[in-house]
Amino acid sequence: MVIRVLVVLLVTTIVPATSVAQRASERRVANPGETQFDVQLLRPTGGPVVPIFEGWYRNPDGTFELSFGFFNVNTEEVIEVPLGRENFIEPAGFDGRQPTRFEPVPDRDRRHWGAFTVRVPADFGDRDVVWTIRSAGQTLSVPGRLTSRSYELAGWAFPGRTSMAPRVRWEPGGPSGRGPSGITGAALQVQEGVPLTIAAWVGRDAEVGNDERPINIKWFKHQGPGAVTFDERTTALEWEPGDVDGARVATTATFAEPGDYLLRLLAFNVIREFEFQCCWTNGFVPVTVAP
Repeated sequence: MVIRVLVVLLVTTIVPATSVAQRASERRVANPGETQFDVQLLRPTGGPVVPIFEGWYRNPDGTFELSFGFFNVNTEEVIEVPLGRENFIEPAGFDGRQPTRFEPVPDRDRRHWGAFTVRVPADFGDRDVVWTIRSAGQTLSVPGRLTSRSYELAGWAFPGRTSMAPRVRWEPGGPSGRGPSGITGAALQVQEGVPLTIAAWVGRDAEVGNDERPINIKWFKHQGPGAVTFDERTTALEWEPGDVDGARVATTATFAEPGDYLLRLLAFNVIREFEFQCCWTNGFVPVTVAP
């Protein structure tokens, strides 16, 4: 049985889903007027992963980003769902960027916000991009679409630019990204069991003014077949205004199995901004691990 779910941002109504494929049945995670975060769903283990459509924002070139997050309802259990029949996006041309590792509810937060985006063309219109996850005996799907202004996000800045997402570079003087779509670094290679040092340069734009708050950093295994161990997974990065490239932040990752991986760096200001769909940046780096 396949279940379609449209989970919304804070407190909203559910919009009926019509997309690339009709589902046999439909279930609501949140009823109209309720929040998507229901403490009754929480349990130590045995629960599913709920895919979430955060909303959309426009890129300067006219294309759009559809932002997706997820809610692992377990407080202790990590769920791994490889890409394929259990974890896929339709149409297939947009498949492949979604995570395969779903960690429990983060400390002091509700869920994992905007873990990736799907970029669609300027003329995408009223079509859907549907993300489906099968876990814990349940199949849950969420459509991302551009048709409702209620789902329009600021992208990387609060209205009025009182706060902005950090800017991430994978090398000094190199290209940078900000917001949920972020930036992807050059592919790296390492052998199984050999520590790999990964560095990024993180800062803020001058237009933010004198925002001297530390930038919080967290590293994730976004995709991959085996366990990844980070020597420093979280950091409060001190940053000096006027530093064009930003401050260097690094971690050492060790991979337990060979294969292709995608790691994610999450750079954010403070946790409470997530609920306003601001202000964080994703940085991705692919790693090939040889035996």
